[in-house]
Parts: sequence; C-alpha cells; structure tokens
Amino acid sequence: MSSAEQKTPQSLSSPEEYGKLLDRYDTWLFDCDGVLWSGDDLIEGSQDVINHLRKSGKRVVYVTNNASKSRKAIKKKFDQLGYEAKEEDIVSSSFAAAIYLRDVLKFPKDRKVYVIGMHGIEDELDEAGIQHCGGTNPEDNQLLPPMDFSSLRTEEAMDPSVGAVMCGFDMHMNYTKLCKAYKHITRKGAEGPVVEGEKGGGCHFILTNDDSTFPAGGGPWPGAGSLSAPLLFASGRKPVIVGKPNQPMLDTIKEHYHIDEKRTIFVGDRLNTDIAFANNGNIDSLLVLTGISTVEDIKKEEIYPTYIMDSLGQLNEAK
Repeated sequence: MSSAEQKTPQSLSSPEEYGKLLDRYDTWLFDCDGVLWSGDDLIEGSQDVINHLRKSGKRVVYVTNNASKSRKAIKKKFDQLGYEAKEEDIVSSSFAAAIYLRDVLKFPKDRKVYVIGMHGIEDELDEAGIQHCGGTNPEDNQLLPPMDFSSLRTEEAMDPSVGAVMCGFDMHMNYTKLCKAYKHITRKGAEGPVVEGEKGGGCHFILTNDDSTFPAGGGPWPGAGSLSAPLLFASGRKPVIVGKPNQPMLDTIKEHYHIDEKRTIFVGDRLNTDIAFANNGNIDSLLVLTGISTVEDIKKEEIYPTYIMDSLGQLNEAK
C-alpha cells in the first residue's frame, strides 16, 4: 500500500517532522484558495514557505479549480499578494478544459463553444484558438420577461455552429444561459460526434469543475458544481468534468510537468477535490485546515490524506 492509499493520516506537529516533509518531496503541487489565501487575504506564513521551497530547488506548481480567471489573471493575484509565480506554473480548470477540448477531443476550428462562465474561460479558449459565444456577451446576460421565450426562438439566438457547452463559475448565471446551453446539449444528435463543417449535430458537454462550494471572504459560497446542477438535472446528460479530482486535470499536469509521482506531494484544503485528486493519481497529500475540510470530515467522507497540518505556515518552523 502506498502512502497515498493509507487510511491513517500522519498529523504533523514538530519542527523535525516538518523538516522531513520538506526533504522528502521534489515537486509541490498547491491548491490556492484555502491554502495560500482566502479570498483576498493571505494565509499567514504561506508566502515564506513558497519562497523557501523555490530557494531549495523544489518545483512549485499551482493547481486550482478556479475557472473565473485565466492563468494570466491568476498570476496578477500572485503578484499582488507577493508570491513568485510564472504563468506556466499555474494550472487552472479553465486552462485544462480548453487544452482538453483542443488536444484530446480535437475540437474543429470552425465550431464554437457556448460558455456559461466568466472571462477566465473565454481567455483560455482564446489562447487555445477556440471560438466561443455566450459567457460575458451582454446579450446572454439579459433577464427574460416573465414567461416570454420569444427571444430564444430566433435563428440568431441558437447558433448552429456551437459544438460544445462549457460550464464554470458564473456570477452572472441566468435563465437565458441555462436555456441556450440546454437546447444545444439536447438537440437532435447532440451526443454524437462533433464534425467540422457541420451545423448542429454533436455537442460536447464539459464542466471546468464541479465544486459544490469554494472558500472566500465570508464563505464558503456556492461553487461551479452548484451552478451547473440545474443543467445536469434538466438535460439528463453526463458531462466530462475536467477539474480536480478528475482525470483530465491530472493528465494535463503529468503531460506538462513530467512529474515523478513518488517525489510529488499535493497540498490542499478540501478532501473531495484536492485529497481525492492526489489519491486518484497515487500522489501523497497534505491536508491543511485553513479552508473547507476538517479532521472530522475525514472519516465521514472516507477520503484520507497522507498528512495533516493546521496551516501551511507551520512549515516555517522546520529543522
């Protein structure tokens, strides 16, 4: 049994234990919200830990299910909070979803993605060379008059070139977007192949992530998974879910960073995404208690980290 599969997490509490942990791993994968920061507030000591890892020659990669921002925008937050990060050090669910659509599903260049989401998804689709509609388009952020569906029944409303629906976190979620996405993924032949040069027909259904909630100031708050639930319930379709703890995100990391699984650790605050993600990839994990999950949740959810600590900042006490 590997340490990633064990069911008795080791609670770390001494400088000697912290030192052994730092020595054991060469690649450190970090969740962000709840581990490095909460909302716009820095988690005490986390910045010094990251700096120490980099100075020690460790590889640091930031892995987040946040799909509301592009990697470029996420890097700005790292800069503002004083973390060292390059764009290529960041793997977001919006980035992974765009790469999965382009490189794995071989999405035709003449087809479009209908977006339920914010600029983060749109920016990563642009970077991947994929056309899109919906999202932040003002026409798709209009409220419908009560029981008036006339605006959704025009040829202009339902673009037949759409070959995928991609859902992420959307603070402007509305009934217009749900209706358009629903019609695309339930049209005739929607579960068939997406063909270049074709109108209508096949339509992929992709979620950047399915987090039920996420930590931020005053949170937790409903997450992308909660926002996409009406669409799943109405359509009956099973989507491809890219973000943690699912395989597409793991495949993206392994492909881009060529990690040695035995010398890699994932640090997260949430059992059913971060720790499950590490366990699925046979990677050791460290649960920090500055975000969503608690020690009591471990037995309830039956998801077991390799290690537990109160906060990432404790590693600054290492000997």
